[in-house]
Amino acid sequence: MRDVEGERADGARGAGVGALVWLAVATFSMGIDGYVLAGLLPQIADDLSVGPAAAGQLMAVFALTSALAGPVLGALTGGWERKATIVGALGVFVIGNLVVALAPTYAIAMTGRVVSALGGALLNAVISAYVVAKTPPERRGRALSLILGGWLTATALGVPLGLLLGQSDWRIPLFLVVAVGSAALVGILLRVPRLRLPPRSLRETLQPLREPRLLAALVVPVGIMCASYLCFTYATLIVGPRVGGGLVMVLVMFCYGLLSLVGNVLTGRLTDRRPPVQVVTGILGLLIASALLGSLGLLLPGALGTVAAIVWFFACAVGNGGSGVPLQARLSAMAPDSAALVFALNGSAMALGSALGSGLGGAALEIGVAPDRLLLISAVVLAATMLVHLAVGPRSAASALRA
Repeated sequence: MRDVEGERADGARGAGVGALVWLAVATFSMGIDGYVLAGLLPQIADDLSVGPAAAGQLMAVFALTSALAGPVLGALTGGWERKATIVGALGVFVIGNLVVALAPTYAIAMTGRVVSALGGALLNAVISAYVVAKTPPERRGRALSLILGGWLTATALGVPLGLLLGQSDWRIPLFLVVAVGSAALVGILLRVPRLRLPPRSLRETLQPLREPRLLAALVVPVGIMCASYLCFTYATLIVGPRVGGGLVMVLVMFCYGLLSLVGNVLTGRLTDRRPPVQVVTGILGLLIASALLGSLGLLLPGALGTVAAIVWFFACAVGNGGSGVPLQARLSAMAPDSAALVFALNGSAMALGSALGSGLGGAALEIGVAPDRLLLISAVVLAATMLVHLAVGPRSAASALRA
């Protein structure tokens, strides 16, 4: 039986850019689905005869289901043939979204969200694991950045388009997700090579859960996403008063998405040249510096304060968008034989961090903290994250160099 590295070498010859593009299209559809409904809650509430809070639960249940189901499904399907697993997960994701798009009642819409979350949680993990297994070490960063770029492109382009289409009918963006997901399904069936890794027992697959350093490393994506969403969720309260609302704020958010893509591309290439742990250190340093300097810059009056707000927000875009690839590369290097489980755990950690950040920011505003001061809270979260990162970093770096 060939070893894992042999499988990866064969995969590198069998998987080309075309295959990666179709996998990126799949993540593009997930990116639209993950964010677009948040901007259409009033229309959803009116159509399904529920309150706005209940409509918001369609988002919350999706995130919670993804966070809980991802690691479980990643572990249970670790021995399955990878292409078939991707196709199955994407099919479930598309069907779930179709159920929501056609749902006559709130209960059916909620059921569809759970189904789509189950498919999406597994799909996100298995695609990243497939790319790592199919790509030679010197090109993994760029390959992962292409896949993650599908998600980030959705936030920059797909979500605004979906929101625009959804003003007349909130179901239209979901049909868009179904169409894009179905196209990706056909492309994957035609262009993505099969891959079967050496079989492993469930006990072997779950081995990363018994590694304290890997579990500690998962604190890093939690911290980065917590600090990000602590401010991003309330960006209209921080940046909005300085740049104005309406189309100007839409333009700022659009630029945020584009700069996230830039950060993703840059760190994808950098991760191929430097150990991932060093890249993550640089990103955390950038985010801490931007939070501290941004909090001071927001004290400036007039145009200077406006420039400071925009520079801070865009620096966050580059750092947050660029964090995904090196985090994935570092975790996969720590447990290369359990990549699907590790990537699922990473996805859960990011979802947890996003929820914690939004909740912490909301609680701070409720007790009277000014929106501008959220930057200082995020700096504290990032500093604590840096300490954890550096504590687990040395062994991670050694693993990355061997991978």
